[in-house]
Amino acid sequence: MGSESRDTDTRQRVVDAAMGLLEREGRDAVTTRAVAVAAGLQPPAIYRLFGDKDGLLEAVAEHGFATFLAGKRVDPDPEDLIEDLRGSWDLAVGFGLENPALYLLMYGGTSHSGSAAFRAGLEILRGRVRRLAAGGWLRVGEDLAVDVIHATARGAVLTWLSAPEADRDPALLTTLREAMVSAVTHEKPAVRTGGGPAAAARALRAGLPGQTILSSAEQHLLGEWLDRLADEE
Repeated sequence: MGSESRDTDTRQRVVDAAMGLLEREGRDAVTTRAVAVAAGLQPPAIYRLFGDKDGLLEAVAEHGFATFLAGKRVDPDPEDLIEDLRGSWDLAVGFGLENPALYLLMYGGTSHSGSAAFRAGLEILRGRVRRLAAGGWLRVGEDLAVDVIHATARGAVLTWLSAPEADRDPALLTTLREAMVSAVTHEKPAVRTGGGPAAAARALRAGLPGQTILSSAEQHLLGEWLDRLADEE
């Protein structure tokens, strides 16, 4: 076994040990010394592989994003786009409730902008939003819809986890989910029911990248016009 392969195995061993401490005792228990002991290593090995404690915590958070990504169910052609949206939101919230300490590490202060798994998960969400737009369901622009969906799921989990167990009401999660659905989608496909130029522009904008008739310059110009129309509502 080469040194690179050994390092990969050792990194995973350390991340697993840190995960165990995080789940059992919380973030404060994840010290380099405690993790080294749990992984059967000397502390210098942690510094060599991760740089410092922050580097170790970032690796644990990335493992969390990768675990969540692996559990995502992606239907490329769902029968009901709104139910698909609800299901993906429930899945994201459920992951947070089932892994509270890990979720707080992932979203409670540690930066995730550099996480490849986080970006991949975001692209899956963008794909869902794009299908909603193409079907005439989207009430707002695609970027805003992605932000609202992501922010409400994250906010739901963090609010739930911050409340005393006796005060946690499941209606909070359902209410937030339905508020999200109402905020980003129409009750019926707007393009088919005379929803106006904004809805039509969003649907056309969603399908624009797939066409081959227009040149790239023409696509760019038309995209700007459609973005302006989509923001009118």
